[in-house]
Amino acid sequence: MTTSEPASSFSCSSLAALEARLAQDLACLGWPARPWMPVRQAGGETVLDVAIIGAGQAGLAAWVALAQLGIRAVVFDRAPAGSEGPWATTARMETLRSPKELTGPALGLPALTFRAWFEAQFGLAAWTAMDKIPRLQWMDYLVWYRRVMGVDVRNDTAVTAIEPLPDATGVRLALRTPAGEHSVLARRVVLATGRDGLGGPAVPAFVGALPRSKWAHSSDEMDYGRLQGLRVGVIGAGSSAMDSAATALEAGAHSVELLIRRTDLPRVNKGKGAGVPGLTQGHYDLPDELKWRIRHYINVLNVPPPHGSTLRVSRHPNAFFNFGCPVLSVEPQGEGMRVTTPKGDFAFDFLIVSTGFKVDWASRPEFAAIAPHVRTWKDRFVPAPGDEDQELADSPDLGPAFEFRERVPGECAGLGRIHCFCYPAALSHGTVSGDIPAISDGAKRLAGGIASLFYREDFEHHWANLQAFAEPELFGDEWTPAPPPHERNRSTD
Repeated sequence: MTTSEPASSFSCSSLAALEARLAQDLACLGWPARPWMPVRQAGGETVLDVAIIGAGQAGLAAWVALAQLGIRAVVFDRAPAGSEGPWATTARMETLRSPKELTGPALGLPALTFRAWFEAQFGLAAWTAMDKIPRLQWMDYLVWYRRVMGVDVRNDTAVTAIEPLPDATGVRLALRTPAGEHSVLARRVVLATGRDGLGGPAVPAFVGALPRSKWAHSSDEMDYGRLQGLRVGVIGAGSSAMDSAATALEAGAHSVELLIRRTDLPRVNKGKGAGVPGLTQGHYDLPDELKWRIRHYINVLNVPPPHGSTLRVSRHPNAFFNFGCPVLSVEPQGEGMRVTTPKGDFAFDFLIVSTGFKVDWASRPEFAAIAPHVRTWKDRFVPAPGDEDQELADSPDLGPAFEFRERVPGECAGLGRIHCFCYPAALSHGTVSGDIPAISDGAKRLAGGIASLFYREDFEHHWANLQAFAEPELFGDEWTPAPPPHERNRSTD
């Protein structure tokens, strides 16, 4: 057996021992914490403390971090169980891009780490021999994580509308399930919606010349087997471009031409160089110009595709790296297309655009009620000439608990009850809300911030509980009152 096979194909005896160890660790830590939140009702309806949208690794980590603080949450995800996030659907890398040693969503619990889960099944020698974590095995781990931590996930549930209520009641979520449509009310909502958390794929205008059947974005769910024997063009040279190109080649594409705007590939991952605890914990408190400087610098230099992903493409003799080839135009040509670049024309049967994601409120109808009111960084900060960056300008300007802020105060009461715990939070908080390296730090910050907000809102409730608290520590028979000193002196004469 290879270590890329699903965990279910192995003996679970060692895994059972790990789960017993984890349960003991949780008991020693008093996890989950004692509930302390008052149960709220509104019009006879029970109000959820927190609703989390998205059951990928960010949503799972957020739920566990909230549970650690005694806050009840429910997670909604539109995907069937086992298909949350990109790992088993749209991701096409063979392995994760992060170093295997990173602890991801384990929240400081050694028995909850991928390494512990892996070694329990395959042993230390297999861990030592492994370079990076196989992608589907990471999904297996997240399924296990959800089970052992008892995360309350409602699958096959799409959120179709998010409406902050004008009073302090909370946020109304409209839900669509196979059984029909209904709604729930939550005091706070966390958007753990991933890389495209506030929008969708960034699609270049030139694909508008093509039928939709002739192109795909690298994030689309697609059967790459349909590319067998076809001439395929891939726009871009990032990680997803390499993964798409390799998958097409492995599916039997006649050829794959990567059209790369740059004259060379970036060689250094500057984002990795920025990943120190000081920045993880301190990014939010930096002045605006320093936040912008760091994120813009990383955007401009770009993150190189992983070494293994690039080799996965270049080992094919029918793969071609075309540098200095921005697309000038695309025109249908027979059953295919002609793509014009400064280096010449290319004839393709199918085009894959790997052009990333963008904040695009219009593409997410569930955000219609809040989109016009969210304050963004272009409302907050004007960069120096030459440092303009559309991705950063469109990023939401978030508060300390990842909460949205109103563009015009008072126009969308309740907007601050929605927390953006997904990639567009990076400019405000750093990369702590989606990527593996610091997801636990982000989840703890989110949970702590929400706990503070709840306590402030419910202060009178907690004040009344404090006044009514009457559990005695002493019962009156633990001592004998001493007589006054003069009486004690007299008794000894």
